[in-house]
Amino acid sequence: MSTFGILGSGLVGQTFAAGLRDKGHTVRIASRSPDSLEEFCTRTGIECGALADVAAWGEHLVLAVKGTAAESALAQAGQANLNGKLVIDTTNPIADTPPVDGVLRFFTGPDASLLEQLQAAHPEARFVKAFNSVGCALMVNPDFGGVKPTMFYCGDDAAAKVTAASIIEQFGWEGADMGGARAARAIEPLCQLWCIPGYRNNDWGNHAFHLLRRVSPT
Repeated sequence: MSTFGILGSGLVGQTFAAGLRDKGHTVRIASRSPDSLEEFCTRTGIECGALADVAAWGEHLVLAVKGTAAESALAQAGQANLNGKLVIDTTNPIADTPPVDGVLRFFTGPDASLLEQLQAAHPEARFVKAFNSVGCALMVNPDFGGVKPTMFYCGDDAAAKVTAASIIEQFGWEGADMGGARAARAIEPLCQLWCIPGYRNNDWGNHAFHLLRRVSPT
């Protein structure tokens, strides 16, 4: 098993940290204000710390902050602490403006993605986009009556994707590798699609995506 540093103290970060711990990994979680994690860390036994300390400690990292705060969080984590490491990027480029008819607004255009921006800014890190298209309630061990939902992921580093794919499988998902970082231009908008039932019908925990594949006749 591996050591994972979680960069982000919100619900996504806490869910990911607890999930990794439950799967046998060693985990620490980071916040700009580590004192805010006192209750969570006491309850779970997961250690907390500052962003730079946790980033330096972790063999692999998970970025779990608001998209608008992603660059700032990575800067505080420290470039040297990111270099050579897998960074599972759960973020979405959600703008600080309200949704329209249930559709979130992004601060990226159709031919760009937050993952690509982060990878370009930190070329020695190994980013993999994943876990951005589902809410916390279904992130770990999703139950759909025996059918595994699909987690789409992408990134430019093949070895990093292998490690990320193993976490996807451990968390109870069927992974679907969509290729290089450019594929995040399609994966990140899945967040918009996933959130529409929540904003329109207050349905936040009953759906996920599933990729159907035709079975070739033998």
